[in-house]
Amino acid sequence: MRGGVLDAVPQVVRFAPALGAWVRGHLAGGHGPDALIEAMQAQGMAGDAARAIVTAFVQARRDGRAPPIDVVDLPMPSATDPAAPDGVSAYRYGSQRLKPERVLAAADRSVRVIARADQPELAVLDGVIEADECEELIALARSRLRPSTVVDPATGRDTVSGLRASFGMFFRPMENPLVARLDRRMAALMNLPVEHGEGLQVLHYPEGAGSAPHFDFLVPSNAANRESLARSGQRVSTLVTYLNDVPEGGETVFPAAGWTVSPQRGHAVCFAYCNGEGEVDHASLHASRAVLRGEKWVATKWMRARRFVSADAQAKP
Repeated sequence: MRGGVLDAVPQVVRFAPALGAWVRGHLAGGHGPDALIEAMQAQGMAGDAARAIVTAFVQARRDGRAPPIDVVDLPMPSATDPAAPDGVSAYRYGSQRLKPERVLAAADRSVRVIARADQPELAVLDGVIEADECEELIALARSRLRPSTVVDPATGRDTVSGLRASFGMFFRPMENPLVARLDRRMAALMNLPVEHGEGLQVLHYPEGAGSAPHFDFLVPSNAANRESLARSGQRVSTLVTYLNDVPEGGETVFPAAGWTVSPQRGHAVCFAYCNGEGEVDHASLHASRAVLRGEKWVATKWMRARRFVSADAQAKP
């Protein structure tokens, strides 16, 4: 594994073939490229990645060529290049959000740091969740899983698509004893108050499923994201914990930084992407490679700059 941002040379961006089918079908149905790019960005995909994928399909249709199957080229900026994606200024790395120790205090346990990177700020952690906790969390989540969705550019409604090709659900913060214990543990690892945490998400990737390159920070490109930012501030960090061993595939990849993290039960990757000035780090671009054999279960925790207030909680009198 390697830290640091690559120079501004073309990078390979992989995407799920089902996402390609979604793009191809919507283009054939008369939807414009800009609408597709906006829908993909609304679901967290990096603007440059979305644009590169859609452009490749448009050019293939125009030239009468076969479209790409699961990969396109994406020129990535260097860390010192002011021309960052989508015209934003270069990210300024300051004081780190993650504690610098080799062993982190995590509320009810100590967690060992296996590896670190500085740009993006990233740490691979050992033993975040015990095997029995992984099994219990999967059992609690399984009956509540729903297909992942994207916003259809024609209707503005959530629709099942191949953008992630996974199934997911959310626990409410502190919903039950296990979730409360994990919420406190993960908040301590991420060096933020537990109240800043969104509800724990569990994702299930069956064989063949993965996710396209995307950012976890919120882009204010739609009303829902703007309202969420106003309530709770920007997302500042993510902790992805692997709930099972994946026989083949399913790695978490950071294409701008050249890092690949293999899924192992109980291990986690934690990364931060928002500094004290509210700038967001485009080197945090990441994806899940397709599961080639077996299945993949992960628990994801997002932390906010302020106390997290959900739309449902705000709506209550």
